Order: sequence, then structure tokens, then C-alpha cells
Amino acid sequence: MNKVVHTIEVVLFRARWLLAPLYIGLVGTLVLLAYRFVIEFIHLAQHIGDSDASTFTLDLLALLDLTLLANLILMVIFAGYENFVSRIDAAADSTDRPHWMGTIDFSGLKIKLIGSLVAISVIELLKDFIELSGEAEVGEGTIWRIAIHLTFVASGVLFALMDWIADKREFNGTHS
Repeated sequence: MNKVVHTIEVVLFRARWLLAPLYIGLVGTLVLLAYRFVIEFIHLAQHIGDSDASTFTLDLLALLDLTLLANLILMVIFAGYENFVSRIDAAADSTDRPHWMGTIDFSGLKIKLIGSLVAISVIELLKDFIELSGEAEVGEGTIWRIAIHLTFVASGVLFALMDWIADKREFNGTHS
């Protein structure tokens, strides 16, 4: 029976490598996102003389949105891979290794993800409000974005609170 249990445990432990192709796929999405960024940047540069301040601001916010999304994907790749698959040894001796790499646990990743979603949501709301400037009524789409943004904020606060409670319990030695 011990051999059966050991074999099951080995299979389960090695199953984590099934996540590696997913992280490689996310690298592909970064490539696509970089391509989209270049297209948006070229569009912004071509129309810089034709656009007014609010259109320029909206286009700039779209670039910021793409950049935040790319940062989010990179965080998921690094932290997810290191937390669930294996340490990234290639970065260990690198002089330009991000300082947070290897230090974000699942809880930290969760908080950073929700923080990034809140930041992206804020940019989307800001774009809505710039487009609405001078209009008396706020559209239904904007109201939904506000509701979604507030949901992200509340979720972030609740995640942080849950982590704080869990850390407090572990610190006091009261976890099970």
C-alpha cells in the first residue's frame, strides 16, 4: 500500500508541470499585447496634431491600460510559476531581476491582482468621465462600470482583511 500511496504522491507532485504550458501561453499574450500597444502608439502619434486634449488623454489612457494589463500578466507568470511549478533559477543571478520576484506568495499575488484590476477599472472609469465631460446624464454602461469598480475595491479590501486575519491567527499560533 505504501508504494501505491508513494506513486500517487509522485504523480500529483509532477502534475504541477501541466501548468507550464499555460504560463508559456501567457507569454504569448504578452507578445500580442505588445503588438497591440505598438499599433495604438502609432495611431496616437499619427493623430497627435488632429486630436484635441481629451481625445489625446483618452488615447494615452488606453496605452496605460494596456501597460497595466501587461504588468498584471507578467506578475501572474512569475509569481504563479514560482508558487505552483518551480523556482526560476535563470533569474537568480540576474542583475535586473525584479526585487519582488520570488517573494510573492499566493496571498500576495491575490492582493496584487485585485490591486491591478482596481487600477485598470479606474482608468476605464476615467475614460468614461472624460468622454462624458459636458454631458448631463451618465449612461447605463458607466453606472455598471462604477458598480464593477466598487465591487473590485470591496473585494480587495475583503481579501486584505482575510489575509490579515489569517496572518494574525498564524502569528498567535491559533491556526489549525
